Amino acid sequence: MEGWVTWRSCHRTSWSVARRYLSASPAPPASPPSAVTRFLLRLRQQFYDVEQLMTWSATFRNRAVRRKNLFYGFAQQNYGDNIAAAYYILSLKGSFRFAGQTEWFQPDARGKFSFDFMNFPTSMIEEVDLSGTPINRDGLDNLVSQLHLRRLSLRGCPEVDGWFLTRLHMFSDSLEELDISHCPRITVGALCALQHLRKLHRLNMSSIPSLQNPGLVRILMEEMLPHCLVTGAEYSQGLSLEDTTQTITTHSSTDPGAQPQEEESGQTSAKRQGQMQ
Repeated sequence: MEGWVTWRSCHRTSWSVARRYLSASPAPPASPPSAVTRFLLRLRQQFYDVEQLMTWSATFRNRAVRRKNLFYGFAQQNYGDNIAAAYYILSLKGSFRFAGQTEWFQPDARGKFSFDFMNFPTSMIEEVDLSGTPINRDGLDNLVSQLHLRRLSLRGCPEVDGWFLTRLHMFSDSLEELDISHCPRITVGALCALQHLRKLHRLNMSSIPSLQNPGLVRILMEEMLPHCLVTGAEYSQGLSLEDTTQTITTHSSTDPGAQPQEEESGQTSAKRQGQMQ
């Protein structure tokens, strides 16, 4: 009996040792991933890198735009409002013309410009061309003192939006011509901010991507600014044939120059009928 107990305890001990050995042995090596799995993993990593790169690019771009549109307070305090505004325009690679002069100040192809404009500290700016520049609503703080601004071109400016157009009310007593063509961030609601420009005589709103019905928008702008010539959009753009015919008929009936032509046509047809008889 004692031998049986000894053999049983030895058997248990050997089995526990073997079980610990098996549990501690390394697992069999995993099979390598398939070609499809490796392709998907690589594709996910590449898209993640592209997304991260785009995020960094947008962040750096926004910082650069804010830096370029900072308020030039040092130039304003030391050289006056007009010189500070002129320097801001040239720093954005824009051009301008002083009131009473025919010469335009503008940078060269590399963005370099002459400082001859500093010889006219008392002259105010009358025309500004900022086409394709990164000007935004904050940058208008550098132009708020130019109360004689008559013409402003913002053609293709990517940062011009509704908030920007709202701030143009500061030029309501002077601005006569405005070019906002090819500005991708302008919407129909943003155009309503132009109603404060009482002296606006010419508005170019061609090729604005967000306008689904440019013809209808032109009609609305002409109603809102009755003394302004709106260009860049035909009445037929975005309208159906029935709406276009009705619009042309309405404008023809309200056009005072169209009535004599109709009367003349009627008289001519009457004369022709008399001759035939």
